[in-house]
Amino acid sequence: MAPATARRSSLSGACPAEQRPLIVAAHGWLLAGRLWDRLAASLAPGWDLWAPDLPGFGGRERPKGLQPSLASYGTWLAREASERAWNGRPVVLMGHSLGGSLALHAAPQLGSQLAGLIQIAVGGGVYQPRPFAQVRRGGAVFLKLRPRWLLRLPGSDGLRSPLLADRHAAQGLLACSMRRSAVRQLPGLAACLTVPSLWIAGSRDQVMEPRYVRHLAGYAPRHDVRVLEGAGHLPMLRQPEALAELIRPWLEALDAPRAPECPGAAGTTGPATVIRLQSKSRPPPPPEGA
Repeated sequence: MAPATARRSSLSGACPAEQRPLIVAAHGWLLAGRLWDRLAASLAPGWDLWAPDLPGFGGRERPKGLQPSLASYGTWLAREASERAWNGRPVVLMGHSLGGSLALHAAPQLGSQLAGLIQIAVGGGVYQPRPFAQVRRGGAVFLKLRPRWLLRLPGSDGLRSPLLADRHAAQGLLACSMRRSAVRQLPGLAACLTVPSLWIAGSRDQVMEPRYVRHLAGYAPRHDVRVLEGAGHLPMLRQPEALAELIRPWLEALDAPRAPECPGAAGTTGPATVIRLQSKSRPPPPPEGA
């Protein structure tokens, strides 16, 4: 079993964490499961968060039969989530950036076990040939020339995941995610969601701007959109407490129908307030090349 992140504890008078849905978090490109450590600590006690290394990243090898595609990795994520949440425990999928695309592919495969979806810095659905080609070329050059000698320097832990990522997996997933067919598939996957979804954008995110998050979220039937002020592309690292404050009320509201099943839970946590932003079911796409 590859390294994973999990936090287990319980709130006084509320449902123990193990009686609530398990949060299964998928990291983004070139990152690893430890990306979620600070957020997991901020959500504890009360919520379990399991963050596996995706195959080819962090400490997990990529099986030879696993193709570096969004669909294949989505199937892997769904299978791992179902096995980790044993005995039919509900699952809340959480994705960051590229991991959010994997979560969208995994969602329908979990069936009734899926309770909700949280997307952080996840957006798109608009194909932009020139910018995507530049990103693909830049990613390929980095993966070919990355200086692994940097790993010998003190304080290089933050570079470990990008420098050690499996080249075939990293380059394949990046290329796949930017194909016209893959990009245009995302709105359809969002539209097919049968569970509530929470979409979080950083107001200062230059990688996935809030307008692109709003665009893709608008296809989901039951969605909430939040913008975390001052946050960039990695709020789980830079602002874990603030991020947890956005996520926790949504999780509590999601779990509210189950609360009477938990001994001593009634009347202890109080109502959760969730502000819902109005959006059209099929919003107009952002301008091409923006």
